[in-house]
Amino acid sequence: MDLKTELEKRYDSFNEYLQKYLPEGEPADLYNAARHLTLGGGKRFRPCMAMLACESVFGNVESVMPFAAALEIIHNFTLVHDDIMDKSDLRRNLPTVHVKFGEPTAILTGDFLFAKSFEAMHDLSVDLSMFKELDHSLVKCVLNICEGQQLDIQFEQRKMITEEEYINMVRKKTAALFELAARGGAIIGGGNQDEINAFTDYGTFLGLSFQIWDDYLDISSDEKTLGKDIGNDIRNGKKTLIAVHSLQNATGENEKLLNEVFGNRNASDDDIKQLFTLFKEMGSIDYARNTALNYIKKAKDALNILRDSEAKEILKGLADYSTKREK
Repeated sequence: MDLKTELEKRYDSFNEYLQKYLPEGEPADLYNAARHLTLGGGKRFRPCMAMLACESVFGNVESVMPFAAALEIIHNFTLVHDDIMDKSDLRRNLPTVHVKFGEPTAILTGDFLFAKSFEAMHDLSVDLSMFKELDHSLVKCVLNICEGQQLDIQFEQRKMITEEEYINMVRKKTAALFELAARGGAIIGGGNQDEINAFTDYGTFLGLSFQIWDDYLDISSDEKTLGKDIGNDIRNGKKTLIAVHSLQNATGENEKLLNEVFGNRNASDDDIKQLFTLFKEMGSIDYARNTALNYIKKAKDALNILRDSEAKEILKGLADYSTKREK
């Protein structure tokens, strides 16, 4: 089995399906802004996960496509607003929506995409009780994302947070949508309760790992590879696991450097590089990497109860890929 080929097959199938929810329209700026980021690339992790979860419980993958579209549209809605809050200029090697179309249109675009996600949900061909469960889960997921994002913002204003607080924030902000993708795919595919519970754990652990790895990439990749601004998290004082570990363990000159650079919006590129070196020397980067890998092991272990299938193996490969990617 070639993981890249299998993922690309589902990626292409999903992208073709997604187009139906993002046609050209009037006002042109609003519709073009909605298409700009959502159709401009992305890994499609969440919809592919929903499709594979459905396949792995031997369900009909066509039945999960509206749900997969809703997940991806919700994800892009959060990215549009997140880029405004973080004042980011790049996403997927493209100008962010607020840079290209202006902040007011970007805010409307996020709202527009939020509505579009529920339009996709209404194309699900499931019984009423299942639809209500999935619809309620999507609402709860968005609430969790909002709570997590607000915690992330508040943590930037605090000098210290605990690792437990960080994990709780990530569980809400990032892992909630991964968990819903995996669990929802299993539900729509007709999985039994043990299988649904397994996918709940798989999605949660994979989501935690994914965010920790994202935090690592944001300070260690070059801008071309990552496709977004480098050093933003350091300048904004964002409490990544790497930062949390360093802040809790730094003393003397290391603590002084952290206080001078971390959260300083005027920090130079040299300052950013110097702080990255500090993170590395203190073992904070290795700590974050090892934590991410531990969550990946837990995610893969959760799948052990599933019957053997190609989809199960792809899901395990997807978990491994999440901590090998460069963007």
